[in-house]
Amino acid sequence: MQGSKAVAASVSLSSRASSYTEVQPPQTDHPPGLFREPACPGFYRRIGKRAVDICGSLLALITFSPLFLVLAILINLTSRGPVFYRQNRVGRDARIFRILKFRSMVEDADRQGPGITAAEDERVTPFGKFLRELKLDETPQFWNVLKGDMSLVGPRPELPSYVAHYTPEQLGVLSVKPGITDIASIRYRHEEKLLKRSADPDELYRHLILPEKLALNLQYIHRMSLALDLKLILETLRSIAL
Repeated sequence: MQGSKAVAASVSLSSRASSYTEVQPPQTDHPPGLFREPACPGFYRRIGKRAVDICGSLLALITFSPLFLVLAILINLTSRGPVFYRQNRVGRDARIFRILKFRSMVEDADRQGPGITAAEDERVTPFGKFLRELKLDETPQFWNVLKGDMSLVGPRPELPSYVAHYTPEQLGVLSVKPGITDIASIRYRHEEKLLKRSADPDELYRHLILPEKLALNLQYIHRMSLALDLKLILETLRSIAL
């Protein structure tokens, strides 16, 4: 259980999250320095990682722009609603930002069910199922990376409603930028199928899957390096291809 200060901060973060439309720091009661990186983070943490993010995201956006155009047209032709889906997520230092995805669900899906998606969720469109299977719905997040909201590799950003219940230790994942992929994403490649088997998918996610993901992410933060990031990117591509 969290201490009284952590609870108060979490409630504050959750209650205000819906009002955020851009990155801005919420006023919380978290102890000073809770989200800080190590005092001597090293060259890669300070400069190298951001340089890789800028080069990698810019290269991806340019290279795959024809594919993005085709996907946008197909989304528009196969279901009603906007091409892109935007949602508030919690980033580094508990700042709220708008994550960008290709829409894979029916319009206003977030008002029709939980924040997580199990396999065969009726809110997922037929073409959206294809996008989600190949993780193509996540590719617009290269723009989030280029803007500086996210990194190519880092803990996946969660909804404010989930972050509100993090323990003080779990809040350590907010010391770095969230990423498009991470070790937890690879480990839980078929998370939607696991959720489908549960009578209460949200309960399973909150109390079993999410804590395990956060533990893996905390390990990643301590081991962060260029070699590890490249390995995780390759492992992500490999897991999608299989």
